[in-house]
This record gives sequence, structure tokens and C-alpha cells, in this order.
Amino acid sequence: MSRIGKQPIAVPADIKVDIKGQKIIVSGKNGKLEREVLPELEISLKDQEIVVENRDNSKRTNAFRGMTRSLINNMVIGVGEGFKKTLIVEGVGYKVNIAGSTLTLNVGYSNPVEFPVPDGVQVSVDGNNKIIVESNNKELLGLTSARIREIRKPEPYKGKGIRYEDEHIVRKAGKAGAAA
Repeated sequence: MSRIGKQPIAVPADIKVDIKGQKIIVSGKNGKLEREVLPELEISLKDQEIVVENRDNSKRTNAFRGMTRSLINNMVIGVGEGFKKTLIVEGVGYKVNIAGSTLTLNVGYSNPVEFPVPDGVQVSVDGNNKIIVESNNKELLGLTSARIREIRKPEPYKGKGIRYEDEHIVRKAGKAGAAA
């Protein structure tokens, strides 16, 4: 049995949960999220707790039970508190600006890179080299952060590029001096 899937999800008082068949809608101060659940799973709300249960006892259903419970828990946390990721831009002359919903990155290419920020994600710039990405949807936040990072991945020799704040880049030695 799934240990994570067995745990109930505590719902704070300021968050509203609607369950309509296989669709769950969670709304709170940071917005509203909805998700379809597999027909093999049953979701119920009992005493301000969401419980995910299997309709059959197959291995596949049990695996999806834990994942679905985690996704619903992320929805509850997202509409209550929200999620945040910070990216650091490292490199001489590298800088970042935001204008409206377009992030402009000068990261060593001949032209600046324009990144359109998707709906549901807020991006702010702290200084010239710190990008703060916030959203109530953890999945969308991770996808957007990964796409921004992919514009200029950190390289192992000088560490130049875009990296997550808590990411450690393993440095390589570089070329050895030529013997004359």
C-alpha cells in the first residue's frame, strides 16, 4: 500500500474544496486550481480532511494514489501560501530585466533573449542578476523555472549561466598549461 496515499490532507479553514465526481476544485486567497482524477481513485472530504482511496487494489492504482494525494496537497498549499523559486544569473555583463509580461535576458548571446511569462506565474527581478518566480501552481512554476534556466545552463568551468539559488555547480579544472 502507498504510505503517502494513505495520509489525509488537512484543509485550512480559509481554503474551499469542491469535489464533483472525478474533478476537484481548490480555491483560496491565491486563486483557484482544478484537476481531474483517475476514475480508479475516489476522493472524499471528511472533517476538513481530503482522503484519497482506491476503488480496486491493483499495483497501478496504488501508485497513482500516492501521486494524486501529493498533487492535491500541492494544490492546497499553492492556493494558501503559494510557491517560489529563485534563479541566479552569473557571468560578466549578464543581466536581466522585466517589462510587462516579458523577461529580457542578456546572457552572452549576440541578441537579448525575450522570454514570455505564462499566465499564472509572476516573475520579478531583484538587482540585475536575481530572478524570483512565484505561482500557486507548483507544476507550472517548475516548468517555467526550468525553461528560463535552459536559456543559458550553467557551465562547469567558470560557472557562468542561469542556475537555481540552491543549486551547486561542480567545477572542472580546465586546460592544463602546455609544457614548452
